[in-house]
Amino acid sequence: MKNKTFNLPAFLRGFDVPLAVVVFALISFGLLMLYSSSWDFSFSAYDDEMYMFRNQLKWLGLGLTAALILAFMDYHIWRKYVVAAMAVAIALLIAVLVLSQVRFNAIRTLFGGSVQPSELAKLVSIMYLSVWLYAKRQQLHDISLGLIPLGVILGIVGGLIYQQPDLSAAATVLMLGGLLFFLAGGDLKQIGALLLIATAAAWVVASISATGQQRVGDFIAGIKDPLQASYHVRRSFEAIVNGGWFGVGIGNSQAKLTGLPVPPTDSVFAVVAEELGLVGSVALLGLYSALVWRGMVIARRAPDMLGTILASGLVLWIGMEALINIAVMVGLLPFAGNALPFISAGGSNLVTTLAALGIVFNISRQTGEGTISDEEWRSYSAIVDLRGWNRRRSVSGARRSRSAKVES
Repeated sequence: MKNKTFNLPAFLRGFDVPLAVVVFALISFGLLMLYSSSWDFSFSAYDDEMYMFRNQLKWLGLGLTAALILAFMDYHIWRKYVVAAMAVAIALLIAVLVLSQVRFNAIRTLFGGSVQPSELAKLVSIMYLSVWLYAKRQQLHDISLGLIPLGVILGIVGGLIYQQPDLSAAATVLMLGGLLFFLAGGDLKQIGALLLIATAAAWVVASISATGQQRVGDFIAGIKDPLQASYHVRRSFEAIVNGGWFGVGIGNSQAKLTGLPVPPTDSVFAVVAEELGLVGSVALLGLYSALVWRGMVIARRAPDMLGTILASGLVLWIGMEALINIAVMVGLLPFAGNALPFISAGGSNLVTTLAALGIVFNISRQTGEGTISDEEWRSYSAIVDLRGWNRRRSVSGARRSRSAKVES
C-alpha cells in the first residue's frame, strides 16, 4: 500500500506555517487575557462587562480580513500606491489635531475614539520607507540623497504624532526609520550621526515637555528606588510579585480590581504576570520571539531586496512594540503608551498588526519566485549577515569568486 502524502490546498501553499501557528497562539492568548483584564474595567466604564471583549472581536474580524486580502496582494504593488497611502496617513494625523477629540487627556483619535491614526502611520511609514530606501539603495551613501530626505520624512510624521502628544509613538517612528536605513545599507557614519541627533532631540523634548520631564523623572527615581517609581509602575510591580512563578490563576488578579491603571490596555502585561506568573510571562515572550524569528527567516528568503527590507521592518516593529510595553511595566524604560500587540484592547493596533503580518505572509508566498542579484546585495551591505545565516554567498564571497575567474 502506497504512502499517502498530505498536500495543502493550492491557495494555502507558500504560507509560512510556523508563523501562522504563532499568530494563532497570540490571538487566542490575547483574547483570553483581554477578557480576564477587561470585564471589571468595562463594567465600570461602559456598564457592560463584555463591551470591550465584543469590541475587540469586531476589530479582530476586520484585522483578519485585511490580513487575508494583503496576503494575496502582491507586495510589489505598494511601489505604486505607497505615496498615496502616506498622504492619507498624514491627512489623518492632521485631522486629529484639527478636530481635537480629547480622550484620556490626549488628542489621538478620530470617530469618537474608534480610530487612532498614529498606529496606521507607523505601518504606512515602514511601507513607505521600505519602498523609498529600495528605490534609493544606490544613493544612500550620498547624505543629500539619503540621510537628509530620510530625516525630513521622519520629521513630518514624528512631529505630527508628537503634537497629539504621543511621545512613544513618535519615538517608535524615528527608531524604525533609523533601523530601516541601517537594514537598507546606509553608511555607518551617517547612522552614527543620526543616533547623535536623535539623542540630542530626545533630550530637548524631555527638557521642554512637561510630560517628558515627569516620565523621565519618575523613571530615574524608580531606578534608584523601586518604591519611588510612578504609581503605575509600583502597581505593576505589586501584580508581578503577587504572581510569583505560576500565577494566581486566570481571572484571579487583584491588581486589576484595586487600582492598576487601565488594565486592558497599557497595563495588560501586569495582569498576565499576576495571573500566569513568571512561567506564563516567559511563554508570552517566547511567542513574540518566535514571531520575530519567523519573520526574519521570511525576510532572508524573500525574492528581492524590497521584500527583505519590508518583512524585516514589519516584524521588528511588532517585536519593538512588545518589548517597549513589557520593559515599561517592569521599570526598565520611562513610561510609554505603546500597546502590547495582540493582547492590549484597541482596534487600531490590532488591525494594523494583522495587516502587517498579511504583507509578511505575501512575501513568504513568493519565496523562491526570484533571486536577489549580486549587485543588489552589494548595495545592501548591512544585511549581508542574513545571507550568511541562509548559507548564501556573502558579498565578499561574490567578489572572491569574480577575482578568481580573472586570475584563472
